[in-house]
Amino acid sequence: MLINKIVNTVEVFIKKDGDNMNVFILVAIIFVPLGMWLLQVRWNQAGSLFTAFSILSLTIFGYITAEAIYTILKANEVFMTTIHGIFLKPLFLITGSYLGLYLLYRTWSLLWRDLRG
Repeated sequence: MLINKIVNTVEVFIKKDGDNMNVFILVAIIFVPLGMWLLQVRWNQAGSLFTAFSILSLTIFGYITAEAIYTILKANEVFMTTIHGIFLKPLFLITGSYLGLYLLYRTWSLLWRDLRG
């Protein structure tokens, strides 16, 4: 219900103008980690869940990267354009995005801890 409305709003926002995607990415980079941090403050187990997802994401991200490099070296196709094909893999993009957001969330957590003393 609410999630469908949010997804529909985001889809309309993105389709309306390609430049809006930059705004969407910036807003997501700021508010998703803050939302993760707030959820962790209210529910302690959320932090463990976020960390478990980061371990899973890092494992998948590392495997995709290593497999792509191995395939390129095995085929003797050491061209810069060949390795960039990895950016077309949705799972690589999803796991990499989560890891970036998780890093920002952890940074917010450390900042909050340092400010509290």
